[in-house]
Amino acid sequence: MVRSESVRRSGIGSRNGREERRFELAGRITERDRAIFRLLYEHRVLTTAQVADIGFPTVRKAQERLAILFDLEAVDRFRPRSYSGSNPFHFVLGTAGAAVIAAERDVEMSDLHWNRNIGSALGASSHLPHLVGSNGFFTALVRVARERGDASLVEWWSDRRCAAEWGEVVRPDGYAVWAEGEKRLPFLFEYDRASERLARLEAKLPGYATLARAAKHPTWVLFRFPTNGRESAARQVLGHPEVAVATAVLAPGQAPDTAAWLVVGETGPRRRLADLGHPARALELTRSR
Repeated sequence: MVRSESVRRSGIGSRNGREERRFELAGRITERDRAIFRLLYEHRVLTTAQVADIGFPTVRKAQERLAILFDLEAVDRFRPRSYSGSNPFHFVLGTAGAAVIAAERDVEMSDLHWNRNIGSALGASSHLPHLVGSNGFFTALVRVARERGDASLVEWWSDRRCAAEWGEVVRPDGYAVWAEGEKRLPFLFEYDRASERLARLEAKLPGYATLARAAKHPTWVLFRFPTNGRESAARQVLGHPEVAVATAVLAPGQAPDTAAWLVVGETGPRRRLADLGHPARALELTRSR
């Protein structure tokens, strides 16, 4: 069984010890720390590299700060079991970090959608690789925005927030708005690990069509695939007259904003994320097929 490390630390059950740590935390956290807490609350888990994407110049700097936050019980960490090598630390919101979120929202900690055993639960979940991979797509965009200076990830909704908003219709892995210069690209995101049959992917499109009709405007649906073969096969079933779809296979380290996106209905060239344009153009292509 995978266990988060905080449950093994001494003194965690002491009320006085918890209060002392909270007072210590109040004087030591930065606005960047608060941003990390908010993201961990919303998106549940981030690796060290993903935290570095969010606000650090190097992974080493992120490791150093996360070690301090871990000692303050603001974050918790765990390593998922691996049968080939060692997995990196995965970080979740700790007790003191949850207290910060509760204070920001002016609610009791018991009112938060948070559990102190979240690390243990996620570490044992078969869904963890999917969640981490999906989160990594978005943190890579945050990194690009930090490096460029003229771009930003204006919105980033988690799968849980999407489910709360549209769960009866469709359940994407995320919703976001990417801004670059004067361009803004809202999109829904599907992180594919080749674990679903192609028929299951095709069956998602009517739900996206229903959502587009309810919103009274189309929104891009972006599928990220693990291999060229998977992408090629999936593109055969991802055409729908009311859903604008673009697909990509991202090589390790390749930023999601690059010219990786191929619109369903086109054979090329691949486009940069910001250059996908209005989804109505893609719908015209699909309808003419």
